[in-house]
Amino acid sequence: MCLIFTCGEHTFRKEVEGYEGLVCRCYNCGNYSGSVIKSHPWFTFCFIPVIPLSIKGYEDISCRICNFQQPLEHRQDVQAMRRGADGTPGVPLQQQPPGVPAQGLPQGWGQKAPEPNQPMQYR
Repeated sequence: MCLIFTCGEHTFRKEVEGYEGLVCRCYNCGNYSGSVIKSHPWFTFCFIPVIPLSIKGYEDISCRICNFQQPLEHRQDVQAMRRGADGTPGVPLQQQPPGVPAQGLPQGWGQKAPEPNQPMQYR
């Protein structure tokens, strides 16, 4: 009788609370495709997770393009973007400096639509 057993390792991943939907720059490839992921590696026996290989897991910035991973504690720029408990972003939105006039609507907005079945007029 021949029995075959398989052993391996599987990593469960999820987004870290407070960093949901955050996209940051990857330091390896330069693309804006990095996200904050928490990884939990497990030892598997016959494709069943049996023993966790880490108690807390690992919080990394993972690039979706080049699969580069960097520990979150090495990226203070991303830590500053963490959302608060009330959902407010960590980095305040930029405001217009005082004394700068507000711009009106972009060109073409607020004008009436062209008449139907009339050719477009380019000026």
